[in-house]
Amino acid sequence: MSKLPSMSVMKLSEMTSGETADSFVLLSGKEASKTRDGKPYYRVMFRDAIREVTSMIWNDTAWFKQCDTQWQKGSFYKVRCRYTDTQYGPQIELDNIREVNDGDLEQGFSPNDFYLSSRYNPEDLYQELLEIVKEKIQNSPIRMLVENILSENEIQIKEMPAAMKNHHAFRGGYLEHVMSVTKNALFLAEKYREDYEQMSPPLSISLTVAGAILHDIGKLIELNVNGTETTYSAKGKLVGHILLGRDILREAASEIEDFPEETLLRLEHIIISHQNLPEWGSPVAPHTPEALIVHYADDLDAKFQMVAMAVIEEADQASEFTSRSNPLRREIYLGTDRKDFDAE
Repeated sequence: MSKLPSMSVMKLSEMTSGETADSFVLLSGKEASKTRDGKPYYRVMFRDAIREVTSMIWNDTAWFKQCDTQWQKGSFYKVRCRYTDTQYGPQIELDNIREVNDGDLEQGFSPNDFYLSSRYNPEDLYQELLEIVKEKIQNSPIRMLVENILSENEIQIKEMPAAMKNHHAFRGGYLEHVMSVTKNALFLAEKYREDYEQMSPPLSISLTVAGAILHDIGKLIELNVNGTETTYSAKGKLVGHILLGRDILREAASEIEDFPEETLLRLEHIIISHQNLPEWGSPVAPHTPEALIVHYADDLDAKFQMVAMAVIEEADQASEFTSRSNPLRREIYLGTDRKDFDAE
């Protein structure tokens, strides 16, 4: 960043449309592409802990060569930029850019500010999950299996994101998602067990809760987390979290003497069917009541988090709809009257 008149430093997430300011940002993505007439350009993503924005670096701009040869994903920069809300999502136009240096610490830069994290305390969530296991999983072998897996992977479970992007893609997001899916599944299982008492075998609370807790356990192997960056491991790319999760389940069950074969089969089925469709990653669809509940509990939590974040991040905009720059790629209706419709 060349010497320019001083300007206040703002968080990227605090800038309003049309505003120009200096900001510390993390380069979170850099995608090379070409225009229809074959000219190269980059679609660069910058973010802070809350907001991610796009900057289009065309080949005839001053930044193209630097972007092409020097800018690195995962590096921190100080930028002077103009922020704009567009129909394609939030974007910035760069006036200047340089890598951060030691002098920026005096202006408030800290790498820790760029770690997205759950709004919940992971210790509290983990203890709450253990209480659900203790109280709701009445089947002793299943309870022992779940407790063993949680205990062996406690540190990762508390820190992992749930995904690289799309939903709960932040530190602690895995546990936040698992807890939410478990609560959803438990509510539905208790409701439908009571509604359909004549089922034989009865809908199992123990299987449902265990399946909900373990449905994404393979992500502990599928994902690698290094600082602010989450990537797929080789096993994640070549095998995927569903089969990796089944492997974890089988290994844990093998360490419990005389673990029931039928029980293991039903738990395996919940894990491998929880995404429902082959194009979503599941080799089979749910074929048990418990697997069906876990699938929809998981699907609802992931999609609702996407909707909620789109509304939260764009709630201060004047538009009736959010942009389509959310994982669902749809405009969410905000309306003109933002009142609480449940309020008297």
